[in-house]
Amino acid sequence: MSAPPTTGRARISARTLRTDRWWIPPLLTFLGLSAFVIYGLVRTFMNAYYWVPEHNYLAPFFSPCLSAACVPGASHFGQPAPDLGPFVPPPIFVLPFVLGFRLTCYYYRKAYYRSFWASPPACAVTEPHGKYTGESRFPLIMQNVHRYFFYAAMIVALVLTYDTVIAFKGTDGGVGVGLGTVLMVINVVLLWAYTLSCHSCRHLIGGRINHFSKHPVRYWMWTKISRINGRHMLLAWASLASVALVDLYVMLVATGAITDLRLFN
Repeated sequence: MSAPPTTGRARISARTLRTDRWWIPPLLTFLGLSAFVIYGLVRTFMNAYYWVPEHNYLAPFFSPCLSAACVPGASHFGQPAPDLGPFVPPPIFVLPFVLGFRLTCYYYRKAYYRSFWASPPACAVTEPHGKYTGESRFPLIMQNVHRYFFYAAMIVALVLTYDTVIAFKGTDGGVGVGLGTVLMVINVVLLWAYTLSCHSCRHLIGGRINHFSKHPVRYWMWTKISRINGRHMLLAWASLASVALVDLYVMLVATGAITDLRLFN
């Protein structure tokens, strides 16, 4: 039997037929991302309390500290950038690459498209925009450079790993571990997991292969990355929270508001 002729899409005058609280996820996303952005802006232009010399703690927002304005000891890779004054603090030289990786991330794109632009706000909910142009025009066409920001994110992850290793230096010159060290280790693990679970990384490892049997090593790596890729959303939020937590902890120790809990020196 032939299918009956179609008359076009169903005409529904209501904004949505959903009866659940569909607006809660985009609202929570909006609040979470807004809180991180506000905190990041405040910390960036605060330009202080990011280095604890006695424990070698460097706040992740200021790593690597490449400006001549960096406090002594915080520049692990030199100071190739000049001091451009209070309106161009040290994080400005690195944060664009870190933020570029997150802004162009496939998960974050869905998150802030829905929560900030309501495009659409949720599944099966109409959006307020009259037309849809996708990511084929400026500025959203810039989302296509995500793979290049991935390379920059790998470098930043390596730098933060180096910072964490330095934080194991004790006050007596030997090995030391404090609560800050533990938090930095957790942060680095989460950042690596988030970075390696990136869709671009998965494609880089297993893409353009017609026969996995001829590339057993890449196939093994692809299966491992595919496994954590399924948790990319969770890792995106966990790593975002850990960065803010470590940065806040270092700031509180640097200001003297709290004392680092030393496990051993």
